[in-house]
This record gives sequence, structure tokens and C-alpha cells, in this order.
Amino acid sequence: MKSLSEELKWRGFYNQTTLKDPSEVDKNKFTFYFGVDPSSDSMTIGNLSTVMMIKHFIRAGHKPVLLVGGATGLIGDPDGKSEERQLIGQDQLKKNVQAITGQFDKIFEGEKYEIVDNIDWFKDIKFIDFLRDVGKHVPMRQMLGRDFVQSRLGEDGSGISYAEFSYSLMQGYDFLHLYRTKKATLQLCGSDQWGNSIAGVELIRRVDGGEAHVWTSPLVLNKTTGQKFGKTENGAIWLDPKKTSVFDFYQFWLNVEDDSAEEYLKIYTLLDKTDIEEILDKFSKDKGSRTAQKKLAYEVTKIVHGKAQADSSVKVTGILFEGSDYSGLTSSEIELLKGAFGSVKGRAGDSLVDVLTGVRLASSKGEARRLLEQNAIKLNGKPVGADYSLNNSDKIAQNSAVLKKGKNNFAVIDL
Repeated sequence: MKSLSEELKWRGFYNQTTLKDPSEVDKNKFTFYFGVDPSSDSMTIGNLSTVMMIKHFIRAGHKPVLLVGGATGLIGDPDGKSEERQLIGQDQLKKNVQAITGQFDKIFEGEKYEIVDNIDWFKDIKFIDFLRDVGKHVPMRQMLGRDFVQSRLGEDGSGISYAEFSYSLMQGYDFLHLYRTKKATLQLCGSDQWGNSIAGVELIRRVDGGEAHVWTSPLVLNKTTGQKFGKTENGAIWLDPKKTSVFDFYQFWLNVEDDSAEEYLKIYTLLDKTDIEEILDKFSKDKGSRTAQKKLAYEVTKIVHGKAQADSSVKVTGILFEGSDYSGLTSSEIELLKGAFGSVKGRAGDSLVDVLTGVRLASSKGEARRLLEQNAIKLNGKPVGADYSLNNSDKIAQNSAVLKKGKNNFAVIDL
């Protein structure tokens, strides 16, 4: 069995650390913290990579404190931003905190963990006290030396407000507070948070004379674009099924590039080395089978949305793309499709030409007829003629029918 430090390096979860020797995470059991600012009402798969690293720390016996930044979220992390962030209203921020807390609860179900919100300690801090007790111990050189500060203050920079400039001070204080109240001595984060995390390490040393450390994982990048992983032409890939449907989430992983599949299997699943090597061996012998992507998509969907939804995603994909019988769709699987494609009302007797234009699978009645004549439209997996009208025999689960145009365009009809 690999040690934790070896496991983390093998999986790609090691970028840099303040620990003298990474193997210290094998010898000592840390209380660690990981923080997310609720700038949205959902985490993305970018956040998920660090969350997966946390799972390995928990498995190795380390104690997690998960922070949702109800206070720091009111300001927003300026690192990596070329312009000032738009402030989020407090009511929306509270909703975001609740939503991300719910995602933590789902992903870490069955584990021992604690969730905290930094608004609980920041709300009672007085400004003068904070400057005297915290700000006094933070050198300006340390803050001014940050790359994003230099960029924003440079000749072509947009400038930076005092609020955003002070963000790293707030995050540093989070570490100090959790060091004092939870005995947290390690922060886990992505490599882009190194500077903010070091601010906490330094604050603990200067104010309390204590020792604390940081462990960062590399940012996961899209090999094709060089951008942060999880961004697509349609936007970010979210963990919230209302923002990225379960079906679309599964399809995203199913369609990752061949040369990225190994990296993502290591980062985004809990499969062990033997299992991953066996999958990759089969995949290397037949890339067309997409064995690696199929296993990846199933495992990640299971972690984020649960086994039932992952199983449904596999089945629905087989029906829509591999020619399985549509009559096998269940009510829950129809709901999965509705989450991805929405649904429209239809009645027995409705002309399919009119339905196709109504669901925007065709831009005109003329195009709809041409598509039907070319057998480019299927109803519940079967071609239908240009004169076809809906009838009650078209109903499958939930009294619905599924239209398919070409390879990848679908619509659900409620009959």
C-alpha cells in the first residue's frame, strides 16, 4: 500500500509545500483546513480536484475542517483577476453558502468532517482591533510583492481597491483563527492560493509563535487550451445539477481527450493504482472502446451525484447513442433527460413537422419535412415519415416521447 505522500504524488496532487519533507503527512496526523469562497451557488470541477485530494487525506486519518467563506466572499479573491470584482449581495451570498455546504455534505457523506463559515468570527471583529491585533503583524512588502498586486498597480493595470488588497489578510486570519480554535496546522489548496496561504502561515508565526504549513496541488489545465480545466464553450462545468445537468456532466467526462484520460482517472476517482492500470491497459489496446472515459465518467458522476444517477447516465447514454431500446427508459431516466434538454407539451394528433419547429429541432416547416424525409429524425429511436402525427402509442415512461435529430440533438415531449 502506498503512503499518503506517495499516493498524492502519483495522483498529481503535489505541487509544493512548506513541510520540510512531504513524508511528514505520513508520520503525523494533521488537522487541516480547506476553504471555498461562495462566489457562486455551486462549486465547479476545478474545485472538485482539491476536494478529491482532501478525500485521500481523510482516508489516511487526517482531520478536515471545511471552510465556506461567508465573510471573504463579500470581498472576493482578487488573485488572477485583472479587474475589480463585482460585489455579491449578502442575501445571495447566504444562499451560496448554503448551496456549497450542501455539496460538501453530499460529497463527504459517511466521512467525519466539520464545516465552518468565517462570517461567524469576522462579524464581531472591530476594525481598530483588527488593525492592531492582525494588521500590525503583516509587512507591506509581503502584500505588495504579490504578482496580482504588481499587475493591477502596473502601468496598464486597472488598479486595486483597499478591500481587495486586504483579502489575503482576511484569509490569513482564517488560518490563525482555525489554528487557535480547531488546532489546524495545515492548509490544503490549489497552487493559485499559495500566496494567500503563506500569509496565514506567517501570521501564525508572528502573532502566536506557532508553526503551520501549506500543501498545494497543481491546477488542472485543459491540455488543448491551456486554460483552467472545466471551462467549455458553454461555460463552466458545475457540480449543481441545475447549472450543469447530470446528463451533461456525465457526457463531459465521457468526451475528454484520450491523452487526458489517465490524468483525470488519477485525480477525479478513488480507483486504486491496480484498477487504473488495468483500465488503461485495455484502453491502450482499443482506444475506440473509450474504456477509460466510460469508467471516468461513471466514477466522477457517482461521487458528485450518487450511484443511482451514475447508473442512469450509463443506461441513458446507451439508449440515445448506442441503439438500445427506448422502451427500457424509466421515469427517473426521463427526468434525467428533461434535466438536460427540458420538455415541451404535445398532444396526440400533433403533426411531427409542427412539433419539430416547436422544439427548435428545425427552423421551419420546410426544414422539418426535409429532415424527416432524410430519416434524420427519430422518435423513440425509430425513423418516422414526413406525414407522421403523434399518438398515444408513442408514450414511454412518464407519458413522454423522445425526439432525436442527427447524433446529438434531443427533445422530450410530454404527451
